[in-house]
Amino acid sequence: MNVIRYTPGPQDWAHHFGPAEPKISIAPGDVVQVATEDCFGGLVTSPSDLPSEVVPFEALNPVSGPFHVEGAEPGDALAVHFIDIVPSRNTAISSLFPHFGSLSPTHETALLAEPLPEKVWFYDLDLDRWTARFRALSSDFTLELPLDPMHGTIGVAPAAGESRLVMVPSTYGGNLDTPEMRAGTTLYLPVNTDGALLALGDGHARQGEGEVTGTGLECAMHTVFTVEVIKGAAPAWPRLENEHSIMSTGSIRPLEDAYRISQKDLVEWVTDLLPVDRFDAYQLVSQLGTAPVANVCDPNYTFVSRFPKSVLGTEQAYGGAHARLAAVAEEYRSANARIW
Repeated sequence: MNVIRYTPGPQDWAHHFGPAEPKISIAPGDVVQVATEDCFGGLVTSPSDLPSEVVPFEALNPVSGPFHVEGAEPGDALAVHFIDIVPSRNTAISSLFPHFGSLSPTHETALLAEPLPEKVWFYDLDLDRWTARFRALSSDFTLELPLDPMHGTIGVAPAAGESRLVMVPSTYGGNLDTPEMRAGTTLYLPVNTDGALLALGDGHARQGEGEVTGTGLECAMHTVFTVEVIKGAAPAWPRLENEHSIMSTGSIRPLEDAYRISQKDLVEWVTDLLPVDRFDAYQLVSQLGTAPVANVCDPNYTFVSRFPKSVLGTEQAYGGAHARLAAVAEEYRSANARIW
């Protein structure tokens, strides 16, 4: 097993998905230990630091990478399996932005209403107890929340040489902000350029579905992942798989079109995996599927449509890629007392 560690500094972060010089090259089967910074670039250090004042807009959501994946060519699928995602600090940060979030007027949602006040919450993280401590700003109320670390942003270079700000989720991945992107999940991305140019960041110690305020529990992460290239199998939209479910995503505005994209892709995926036509698959997805919303705050909204793997029997997506990568993860854990 080849283990690669990558710890970038501010001069190494990327802020776009697209053509760029890769930072390092990785091969299928390699295990990568990568450090990622929080969405504020580490510049919010106390509750008195207002993100809009200390973080330039173009510096939000820095990602680590891009990584050149050996053998990845346009038309392939890149399978990325999260082995572990662990906060690298004992605090996480959440905030309200005056012109961001699902319940605030923005330049895309024009309202005759005042912008929300900018507020910052610091959460104390206890990695031994695997909890985060919420403290109300308006009272003495506190609440302990279970950690559920995930990455909000991960993607590859878009097609046709396009460059996209990391804040935008789309066909190449990006700022999907789904809590499903946790350890034990495999993400399938379409490869659009040689080497894929994979990058990730925007760690959340936890996040509710929809990310209604526009922020989760934002924190720096120590993350471990591995990859596989599946030749000629590029999905139209990012897909996910875990022990229990296959999941399709859709990212666009309005929200109902994001839902439709994810549902259509899931129907097509089920059609490929079961001996049924698309209308039978449509019926099964209608009765067995679930559809958690991922984000309703980013430049594109994201829906996730989910289908139980128990119905698939012995049929495995992408020839069992998730099981193969999960085996690599288990081998890595067996050989490493700590992930980092």
